[in-house]
Amino acid sequence: MSSAAPATEVLPGVEVIEDAVTAEQVPWVVIVWNDPVNLMSYVTYVFQTLLGHPRPKAEKLMLDVHHKGRATVSHGTRDAMESVVAKLQAAGLWATMAADR
Repeated sequence: MSSAAPATEVLPGVEVIEDAVTAEQVPWVVIVWNDPVNLMSYVTYVFQTLLGHPRPKAEKLMLDVHHKGRATVSHGTRDAMESVVAKLQAAGLWATMAADR
């Protein structure tokens, strides 16, 4: 028995697989990018205060941003991650979000 949902024929020869997971259910991630403006201590502070990360995790994420150019700092629903991005941007960080596929 196949676990895939049944295919629906839209046009002759073209099948669309109906997925049980909708776009709303796809997990999203928040990415903070390196910038030349913010001090490392400030980025760590923001990760602690706005995201609730303990200091060791906040420092690790800050170092990822500094050395790798980016770090994934949060994940969740699209609505929740939009809120996180807005808060990080209001704090002066360069933050974006993307579907976690």
